[in-house]
Amino acid sequence: MKKLGKSALVVLLLLAIVVSGLFAQGAKEAQTGPKGVKPYNIAVIIKATDSDFWQYLLVGANNYAVEHPDLVKVTTYGPPSEADIDQQVSILENVISTNPDGIVIASTSSDATVPALEMAYDKGIKIITVDNRVNTPKVHSFLATDNTYGGSLAAEKMFEYLKKNNIATAGKKIAVVSAMAGVQVLTDRDNGFITRIKQLIPGIEIIPTRYVDNDIIKALSTTEDLITTYGRDLIGIFADNNHSADGVARAITEQNLHNRIIVTAYDSDPEEVAAIKSGAIKAIMVQDPYGMGYKGVDSAVKAIEGATLPAYVDTGVVIVEQHNVNDPASQGILDPFTLKKY
Repeated sequence: MKKLGKSALVVLLLLAIVVSGLFAQGAKEAQTGPKGVKPYNIAVIIKATDSDFWQYLLVGANNYAVEHPDLVKVTTYGPPSEADIDQQVSILENVISTNPDGIVIASTSSDATVPALEMAYDKGIKIITVDNRVNTPKVHSFLATDNTYGGSLAAEKMFEYLKKNNIATAGKKIAVVSAMAGVQVLTDRDNGFITRIKQLIPGIEIIPTRYVDNDIIKALSTTEDLITTYGRDLIGIFADNNHSADGVARAITEQNLHNRIIVTAYDSDPEEVAAIKSGAIKAIMVQDPYGMGYKGVDSAVKAIEGATLPAYVDTGVVIVEQHNVNDPASQGILDPFTLKKY
């Protein structure tokens, strides 16, 4: 084998240093986070893929990407169910490892995702939370409904329909059927409802909240149990999301209790809308998941480009009842699939 001359050895040594430096730079970039080059990579993580509500959010996020193809690339993720909190955390951790420019997340838990979100924030990834507040200041903006207020509106509508149907309230009971325990947005809705209904009907008894693991069939069986246990003393039920509402509405429909037990609820999906039309549910408090997705991605872009964002943006709530369920103004918010551009 021919020996290399001194000059050749020097060249090889320099080349090795350069290559080593390039690898080191690449590793440094991987560690320090996103590069902020258009189109920006935005990851959108929802609470569950089994719910039309969260699909509505994805329509908004993806529509933004369709309208701004040179500005953003949106990738979407989510566990099958809102009960899969650990899986959502794993999804978030995997997303962070890819160093996106921004993350828009509807975190099911206010606490479980905090360590990962703080790590992402420290790496320079822009964090936009939607729907549920997380317990850390290391986010760039939070977009959500005022859920305490929305719960109070549900109470006011229940009281209105109790009067319309001449249902006596003295000595009677009202139930809350909640999708899950320990989820702040649901807690806020339930507390808003309970506080207001007690103001409107002093002395009303609130049955201890029933939790149904975000499962429609469990919500159905829970409602059947409430009806059996409390009979004619039960005059109202508040369901705090679409899956709990769907189960409650099925029980009301099966037993033909449309005007004996007044139901108000949160969110919307096709089954809830059908229940409004049939009268099984009297009023739904409809959020704007499409707007959360669309505005969430837009907020991430603004944060990437250096804008100072408001800490909180109220995305609003609309009350839908039989009298306005078919109005054109209601259609886009009830079924954002009609707005889909991809």
